[in-house]
Amino acid sequence: MNSSLQIAFIGTGVMGRSMAGHLLAAGHAVHVYNRTKEKAATLLEKGAIWHASAGEAAAAADIVITMLGFPKDVEETYLGGGGIVERARAGALLVDMTTSSPLLARKIEAAALARGLASLDAPVSGGDIGAREARLVIMVGGEEAAFIRAQPAFALLGKNIALLGPAGSGQHCKMANQIAGAVGIVAVFEALAYARAAGLDPVKVHASISGGAAGSWAMTNLGPRALAGDFAPGFYVKHLRKDIGIAVASAEEMKLDLPGLDCARSLYDRVAALGWDEMGTQVLYRLYTSM
Repeated sequence: MNSSLQIAFIGTGVMGRSMAGHLLAAGHAVHVYNRTKEKAATLLEKGAIWHASAGEAAAAADIVITMLGFPKDVEETYLGGGGIVERARAGALLVDMTTSSPLLARKIEAAALARGLASLDAPVSGGDIGAREARLVIMVGGEEAAFIRAQPAFALLGKNIALLGPAGSGQHCKMANQIAGAVGIVAVFEALAYARAAGLDPVKVHASISGGAAGSWAMTNLGPRALAGDFAPGFYVKHLRKDIGIAVASAEEMKLDLPGLDCARSLYDRVAALGWDEMGTQVLYRLYTSM
């Protein structure tokens, strides 16, 4: 990748802001758009170029990267009037890094190909920490030529980068990741809630069990946050609930029964009903300790 590439980055929230920052720090011209301009302020101070819409940013770029919230946002941003597909430069590469629907990824690819554009679905895992430290897991669906073209940009954002298959494959892989993650978070906080109810110090219990067979990313990273009463979002409850919904719908389409995921969905629906949708997923511990 040339250092002078024009890259559009759409969506500068908790993770997108760090990701766009890595591209900017590497010397690329980064064109940004976010619904709330204030969330792009630190990038603009560092030299990013602001645009009034996603389509306008796409029109200025060779590579367009999106990191949005929900599938409806992705569909509107790519396929809506004046959106990315309509306004992107001829031959541009479109990379959606949002966790979204496999079906929508295939729909975007078809629309992109009709305009002579390349596209990839490339959802990520690693949360705010992985984004900040440029060590995200990047799961990619699409054509190999587009994947090769995106590799240098991906290398600035993550460490574990894989092409899983045709369009939609990255999203299917991310659903597998989210199923494991959601059910794993339940296990972590059930264990710590059990320790607390037994009269043990859950901090000491965490220190004892986190390095053994019970260890996991959630145990290491979310456990201490929850035990310290830190429920600020690295990954929002509302976004995990969105991902669980996509996974459940995909599983139903494949006629696959996932009782563990159903349990996680029920628990996070209870979390949301308590008004904690804008908190980090570790707030599940608060639910257990308030039962």
